[in-house]
Amino acid sequence: MSNNEPPRYPSRLKKKKNRSNAILNGMIGLVFALILITGAFIFLGSGNEETQELETVQIKTESEEQASDTDNAAEEANATAGNGEEQAQPDSAAEESDEGDSAENSGKESDEETGAEEKEGTVIGGTITSAASSDPIVEETVINTSWEPVKTSQKGDHVSVYEKDSVDWKEKVEAISYATGLKADNMYIMRIQNGGGPQKSIGVVQSKDQEEKYRVHLEWVDGKGWKPVKMDILKTLEGAY
Repeated sequence: MSNNEPPRYPSRLKKKKNRSNAILNGMIGLVFALILITGAFIFLGSGNEETQELETVQIKTESEEQASDTDNAAEEANATAGNGEEQAQPDSAAEESDEGDSAENSGKESDEETGAEEKEGTVIGGTITSAASSDPIVEETVINTSWEPVKTSQKGDHVSVYEKDSVDWKEKVEAISYATGLKADNMYIMRIQNGGGPQKSIGVVQSKDQEEKYRVHLEWVDGKGWKPVKMDILKTLEGAY
């Protein structure tokens, strides 16, 4: 080997060094790539979790809102049903009130019709009939079938007498008292007169307080005495006799 020939070893060393650098650079690049990939996975994974959490929150919120809407709807339905029941009760009460008023009105109409025509009441041994009169001074006319003749002390053929001190007069007054319910010492005898026949009489009386006024029709029953057959309850004494 001559002294002018360049050495060969440095060239080999340089090649080895270049190869080592290339390998090292490759490994560094690989490591860097792995770091990038790992970071990307971590970043993307965290983003997905946050997205899932957001979606979960949104879903829960929507579910809660739907549940709240459902509860509100149920409460409104219950309130409406309650109001319906409360309204139905007054309607029922109104129907009952209408039925009661109708029945009451029917009863009043029936009573008025009965009063306009006649009223009957049952007493021991007979009935009492009260009827309106066309006579303007008469409030109503009463007929009591249980009235009996007032016991007489007269004998033989009867002759009606209108003298105040006579037995026949006194028995007429007794029959009038019996029909009206007024005691003899609590009534004024306004008039006793013939009633359209020899055995008929009419007596007009009023209570001493002038609150009660009557016109009583009497008929003679042979052997028994004077019997009341009809009584007019008077509004006034004017025109009564």
